[in-house]
Amino acid sequence: MIDHVILNVRDYEASKRFYEQALAPLEYEVVMELGGEGCGFGLMGKPDFWIAHRGDAHTDVHVAFVSPDRASVDSFYEAALAAGGADNGPPGLRPHYHEDYYAAFVRDPDGNNVEAVCHVPES
Repeated sequence: MIDHVILNVRDYEASKRFYEQALAPLEYEVVMELGGEGCGFGLMGKPDFWIAHRGDAHTDVHVAFVSPDRASVDSFYEAALAAGGADNGPPGLRPHYHEDYYAAFVRDPDGNNVEAVCHVPES
């Protein structure tokens, strides 16, 4: 159900050290780095828990839900907007994550970033 979660942090290096130590007993480790501004922790190479430097301006949470196909991502986006969500990125490919990363982003009523993502190629 949950694909990944991102916590926004004020001090990236301190938070990275904290989570590296705290998650080591669970066998989580850094599996992806984003230019010194963020990293993804995971098991077996797939990052599912992220931290990202956002400074003082953003304290919202990011949660991404797994979608079985691209049509479901599109439907999520439309339903979320109809329910009062605010656009934060329409459905589409995000190849900077990976070739088949198809996602849509909305802000919920409290400003949290909610995503639906499909990782499989279009059939």
